[in-house]
Amino acid sequence: MISFSNQVKRELCTTITDGDKAYACLYGMLLFARQLRQDEIVLQSESDAFSTLMPRLFRRVFGDRVQPRMESSEHGMLYTLSVSDPEQVHTVLELYHITLPERPLQMTNVVTNSLGAFTAGAFLSCGSMTDPNKEYHLEFALPCVQLEEPLSQILLAIGVNAKTVLRKGMPVVYLKNSEQIEDLLTFMGAQQGTIDFINVEILKNVRNKANRISNCDMANINKVMLAAERQIRDILLIDERMGLDALPPDLQQMALLRLDNPELSLKELGELLDPPIGRSGVNHRLRRLQELADSLRTSS
Repeated sequence: MISFSNQVKRELCTTITDGDKAYACLYGMLLFARQLRQDEIVLQSESDAFSTLMPRLFRRVFGDRVQPRMESSEHGMLYTLSVSDPEQVHTVLELYHITLPERPLQMTNVVTNSLGAFTAGAFLSCGSMTDPNKEYHLEFALPCVQLEEPLSQILLAIGVNAKTVLRKGMPVVYLKNSEQIEDLLTFMGAQQGTIDFINVEILKNVRNKANRISNCDMANINKVMLAAERQIRDILLIDERMGLDALPPDLQQMALLRLDNPELSLKELGELLDPPIGRSGVNHRLRRLQELADSLRTSS
């Protein structure tokens, strides 16, 4: 079963539809590539859409000047694109003005309407997200510390305030706020991914609310039962010491009604009386029975 992260990446691969987006997306993928050296470029992904997108991007941007090699693992679980010819690597680095090892971000490579495609390229290279059914978490595991600041600034420009943590000495820029993850998915072009994410969030909220209501109902039921047990003990003590016939009619009626209906709430008990009385009236009568039972206990 394809993961939620790979579903998003598969969708992103379908959104790179024009020359500006292709140029910006490829720049994002190269700049955030795990392996980018003077003699070799290696890009890897678990997304099958990656294997068709990458050769297309290279042809669109470089024509025949750069000829990457695409390989897949034995079971097709990992796709690798590599450029190992030094002259072709130089062509790539020169066109995008990429200097190593610092990798400074050159915003001249990204026109305004392609910033989302550039960010999508970065996500395709080093990003991932957890299934929202489990938790809300999207991250960029960066290949070098110099990229943390420019990526955070790009995200901040669209209202996404990311956090950073070090993992094995390298920065990981991450989001855990559901609304900000939705904003970023939309910004990168994953419209369906955003919709699917929101649907999961809605379903989780409904389930959580239902659980809270259920827990509240159970707590109320337990409260009613504990109160009824105490009231029945009082009534049985009164019956033993003086007999229920000795009670005033209103208290005798209430005592017998409680003994016959231990599961009912005060409101439900009041509705059975003739004439019916409210919850406060029932509570008043039961409190009088409790006070009588307490006086019998202290006098014994």
